[in-house]
Amino acid sequence: MKSILAASLAAALALTGSLAHAQTPASSPSSSHPCAIGNVTGVGGSPQSVHDYLASPSRDQYRYLTENQIQCQVSDEGRASGCTGITSLRHERVSVYDDSDPTTTTVIAHVELDHGTYTAMIVVPKQDLQCEEQN
Repeated sequence: MKSILAASLAAALALTGSLAHAQTPASSPSSSHPCAIGNVTGVGGSPQSVHDYLASPSRDQYRYLTENQIQCQVSDEGRASGCTGITSLRHERVSVYDDSDPTTTTVIAHVELDHGTYTAMIVVPKQDLQCEEQN
């Protein structure tokens, strides 16, 4: 009986902690999503390409950008997926998808490909993302 009571108490404490964490404002650093909508000025692309770009010396980053242009597969419905490479973004309005990586954030953005502009899921460096004010 004591073990059931102890287990119930532990579960209640865990649930209370989860609820407190879930009520944390969206803009706090501990939140999984810093914001819902933002603007990006910088680079974006596949996770590996963005990490390689950030790891490059600053003198080599422009060359990396030009030699590894973003490429995506586009479905018949016009959805881009399976992107590789990297692209430059200027004041691009994005939807924030996931903020679980310590250096990058996954966003939904419009990317310019060889055959048009498409919506794609890419990652951007956290420092390049500016959250929009939410009312």
